[in-house]
Amino acid sequence: MVFDFSFILVVATLVTGLVWAVDVWVLRPRRTAAAGPAAIEPVVVEYCRSFFPIILVVLLIRSFLFEPFRIPSDSMMPTLLDGDFIFVNKYTYGLRLPALNTLVVPVGHPQRGDVVVFRLPSDPSTNYIKRLVGLPGDHIVVRDKRVYVNGELQVVRLDGVFEAFNATPRAQIGIEQLGSVEHRTLYIPERPSVDFDDVVPAGHYFFMGDNRDNSRDSRFPEVGFVPAENLVGRAVRIWLNWNLPHAPIWGRIGSAIH
Repeated sequence: MVFDFSFILVVATLVTGLVWAVDVWVLRPRRTAAAGPAAIEPVVVEYCRSFFPIILVVLLIRSFLFEPFRIPSDSMMPTLLDGDFIFVNKYTYGLRLPALNTLVVPVGHPQRGDVVVFRLPSDPSTNYIKRLVGLPGDHIVVRDKRVYVNGELQVVRLDGVFEAFNATPRAQIGIEQLGSVEHRTLYIPERPSVDFDDVVPAGHYFFMGDNRDNSRDSRFPEVGFVPAENLVGRAVRIWLNWNLPHAPIWGRIGSAIH
């Protein structure tokens, strides 16, 4: 169980719903019998009755449909910028119980190239967002900043210098073909390659940031392979960009995430 905002919503839903239910079935009949129709509803009950449906709707939407997240770093540049607010599709990979994160309705499976939010294996209260590179059973090799999946080089063509307000100077844009998905990556020429060579275990996934030379991802032991139960959902759209003093970047609002 993860003690995050979803856990708080679950507790708030249970508490407000329980207070309201006890009042309807037990306390209200007693008040009515004692004081008649003029019996005054306690303030606590009034608040619980008012907030219970609101909290329940928010919980259901966040748990089973879409959940908002804020991008807190530049590890996914140029795809996502620090200050992007995104929607994450919660049902793409199956419906999970809030807080417990137990899969109850399998719907689909992660695909190579998806941009995914997941819980950090070493600290499940922390959410990471990276691109899915390796599926269970894949042999992943990262050598000289190039990715090989099961011995096949994922082709990259350079596409100029990335010019953004917080980009590393001279950072190069790459267009990478990751399986059937084409997406942009970022490389910092003066930084050494973080190499990797291993097979993804069953039930786990291998992730990398699109900002390849400035991303703490599955190449590092503190992240490592991510178990399937840690997946939160697939990032689908940017709904706001806000990072002072450069905010907002209007052209990013509403953009799909590829």
